[in-house]
Amino acid sequence: MNSSPISTPRVSQPLRAVAALATAMLISLPLAACSDETRLVVQSENGEHAFTVEVVDTPETRAQGLMYRQELADDAGMLFDFREERPVSFWMRNTYIPLDMLFIEADGTILNIHVNARPHDTTSIPSDGPVQFVLEIPGGRSDELGIAAGDTVEHPRITAAQ
Repeated sequence: MNSSPISTPRVSQPLRAVAALATAMLISLPLAACSDETRLVVQSENGEHAFTVEVVDTPETRAQGLMYRQELADDAGMLFDFREERPVSFWMRNTYIPLDMLFIEADGTILNIHVNARPHDTTSIPSDGPVQFVLEIPGGRSDELGIAAGDTVEHPRITAAQ
């Protein structure tokens, strides 16, 4: 019987460091996904209201918004992130479902709400001042849930109100 020892290649110290770093990065990828940007909570006088949201933060995705959508679940919405506070306005061109628009300051405070924006209406719907975020939810939901200006919004992108 002929046996030969198994030889293992020698790995240099820098190569081991690179392999360890790559392994650490692969392990941390699932942890990064844990900062769940799909969950948003509105804190109102009568409790917490959770929504599953899509975040849009580029000029292209913000321009598309919820246009052409035929439905939106009661607990769903779209969070527009403008990345800085500024006055913003929306319209409902090519939008098929009524929407509530919650205009939100950088600290998560709801500045104002436009309830039941009408589908296909091209009338401008402005914020009442500078905001960083706008949350669109199904039309009438803010009234149904008792959400009002001054309530706060919690989301990984929003720095909590002090």
